[in-house]
Amino acid sequence: MIPIFEQGTSDYDAALLALARRGDADLEAVEPAVRAILADVRARGDDAIRELTERYDHRVVLDVVLPESVWRSRAHEVAPEVRTALAAAAARIERYHAHQRDPGFRYEEDGVTLGLRVRPCKAAGVYAPGGKARYPSSVLMTAIPAKVAGVARIVLATPNPTPEICCAAELAGVTEILDVGGAQAIAALAYGTQTVRPVDKIVGPGNLYVACAKRLVFGVVDIEGIAGPSEILVVADDHADPRVVAADLLSQAEHDEDAYALLITLSRAQAEAVDREVQAQLATLSRQPIAAASVQRHAQTFVVRDLAEAARVADTLAAEHLSLQVRDPETLLEQIGAAGAAFLGDFTPEAAGDYAAGPSHVLPTGGAARFGGPLGVYDFVVRTSIIRYTPAAIRAQADLLEALAHLEGLDGHARAVAFRR
Repeated sequence: MIPIFEQGTSDYDAALLALARRGDADLEAVEPAVRAILADVRARGDDAIRELTERYDHRVVLDVVLPESVWRSRAHEVAPEVRTALAAAAARIERYHAHQRDPGFRYEEDGVTLGLRVRPCKAAGVYAPGGKARYPSSVLMTAIPAKVAGVARIVLATPNPTPEICCAAELAGVTEILDVGGAQAIAALAYGTQTVRPVDKIVGPGNLYVACAKRLVFGVVDIEGIAGPSEILVVADDHADPRVVAADLLSQAEHDEDAYALLITLSRAQAEAVDREVQAQLATLSRQPIAAASVQRHAQTFVVRDLAEAARVADTLAAEHLSLQVRDPETLLEQIGAAGAAFLGDFTPEAAGDYAAGPSHVLPTGGAARFGGPLGVYDFVVRTSIIRYTPAAIRAQADLLEALAHLEGLDGHARAVAFRR
């Protein structure tokens, strides 16, 4: 049975506080091993990648960078209906992200031209996991925003890419595929090897080793964030269908044994009805062992007195996926500041966001929605401030600039202004 915590009981606040800290990933446990992998790849390049892949993945890699003819040929091995489905999703994702393009701006104020130039980074690496499941959708969700941003070189790193992965890569605008996963893939993207040119940005989810590697290479390259286990928080009032709520919870639980399926309800009766549905539906899932482990480890229900408290709890948890199955979801959402993606109303499954709604499904986890957001076009651009003074403008501001420079004891700064009077 899913644990139920009712507002006003002694364990309610403690359970909420503990859950709010779920993002404290134990990256330190794998950091020594990851540092060794990064150093090895940085020192020996492709030879290190081949040896590490054989050691950890138990397979032989001949070409770290797959020949383009090979992966594009593999992309066309998929069934026509698979390609049609992936193409339809890709089109929707591209249309959504086109709205995120930023043209920059310029304006003039008292003889000073100011502006912001926005240009794509030159190369981006996108990582797609290759462990318990393969996700062509993740290739679309990471590479298409880079393509819309105008990134010329998009490198997909994924171990032993399937035809479905290659098809998604082709549709998403990927230009290169590395047949490598794990921390060694992150090292190759960040540092480069004999056959891999380094990139400027690395995005995409992965296991604990991948997450730790991304954190350690940050500064050499940019990253979009550190991904943890997937999670969903459903807020359901008493009109919500327990069968639908349970299905949404299990749609995340089946991802991984460490996924979080969380629920806020207004009554214990609704909480118990959802729990019964969860137990019944678990028995019919193809990934039942994974989903059952997730439910047993991390599923929790909070029974609150009103929607104001529901909003407070949701804001505290700052969930990756927030499903509002209430009568007036728009009003409730206005009271919740932090969520990676919000799914509004009874007819909006989180699964739509995973595949074809449009927004990227790469989202902040573990409470990181407090300060982060979805992957988007803005993650693949570099911004440059534009400043230009006319002679009259620098003379008009000279007193102000020199006064501020002297205030900080920087005479050289003041002189650089004074010489332009």
